[in-house]
Amino acid sequence: MTTVAAQQHKPVMLDEALEGLNIVPDGVYIDGTFGRGGHSQAILKRLSPQGRLLCFDKDPQAVAFGKDQFNEDKRVTFYHACFSDMYRIAKDHHFDKRVNGILLDLGVSSPQLDEAERGFSFMREGPLDMRMDPLSGISAAKWLNAASSEDIIYVLRKYGEESFAKKITRNIIEARSKKPITTTLELANIVAKSVPYRKIGQHPATKTFQAIRIYINQELQAIDQLLNDAWELLAPLGRLAIISFHSLEDRKVKQFFREHSRVSVPKGLAIPEKELISPFEWIVKRQRPSMDEVGQNLRARSATLRVAQKRL
Repeated sequence: MTTVAAQQHKPVMLDEALEGLNIVPDGVYIDGTFGRGGHSQAILKRLSPQGRLLCFDKDPQAVAFGKDQFNEDKRVTFYHACFSDMYRIAKDHHFDKRVNGILLDLGVSSPQLDEAERGFSFMREGPLDMRMDPLSGISAAKWLNAASSEDIIYVLRKYGEESFAKKITRNIIEARSKKPITTTLELANIVAKSVPYRKIGQHPATKTFQAIRIYINQELQAIDQLLNDAWELLAPLGRLAIISFHSLEDRKVKQFFREHSRVSVPKGLAIPEKELISPFEWIVKRQRPSMDEVGQNLRARSATLRVAQKRL
C-alpha cells in the first residue's frame, strides 16, 4: 500500500546512491534511516526473492509507516532503533560480516519538517520538541529552559557553528526568565531578533535549530558509532554510502573515509606500499545532486554523497 505521504516524499540522490551501493540481487542491505522508504523501495526493486533488507529508524511513525507499506514483503525487517545500534542488532540476528551495503540519509526527514507538531521547523508553530524519537530523551524545550548559558553557547557554537551564539543565548535567558520557551516560533523569533544578518535565503534561526536538534538527538555521536562499526557489519566488498546535509556530518564521513582508505608505511619497514591493504577503498569521494534534482526538490541542494567499499 502506498500512501499520499509516500508519493510526495522524494528520496535524495536516489540514482546516485543505488549506483554507489552496486546492489547484488541476492545480497543483504541496510537502510539505516528509513524515513518514508524512498531509498528502501528502490533497493527492493533490485533485490531477488533471496535478498534481504533491514530498515532502521528512531522515529516510531516512520517504522509504523514502513511496516504498513511493506507488510507483504518478507524480504524486509524493521527495527525501531537508531543506526548507531545497527551492529548490535545485526550481530544478534547473525547478519554481522554478511551485509553487502549500508545506506544512510542523514539529518531530519521531510515528513518531520512538514509536521509542525514534531517541533523541527522554525517556519511552523508547534511544540518545541525536536526529538526524532518522541518516546525517549528530553525535548528541546525542556533542555533549553534548564540549560546554563555556558551550555547553550557551547551547543550553538559546536553543532551550529553559530557566530552570534552569545547574543542569542543572552536573549534566550532573558526570555525564559519571564516565561518558559515552549514553541518553535517563540524560539525562532528570539533568534531572529538576535542575529543582525544572514546569507540571502537563509532564515536567521537555521543554525540554532540545527544545533539544538543535533544535540538533542546525539546525531554526531551516532555517526561516529556507525563508522566505527562498519567494518564488522560489512561483507568483503560491501559498501557504505552516506548522504549528508551539512558540514559537520560530511566532515566526519570524509575524514573517516580518508583515514581508512589510506595506507602508511612505518619508517624502516621493508614492505612495498602496494602490498599493504587499507580497510576501505574510497569509491565516491564527493558527489552532489544534479541541477535537475535541485530544481525539483530544493531540500536536495545541500546533499553530499560519499561511498567507500570494504576491501577483501
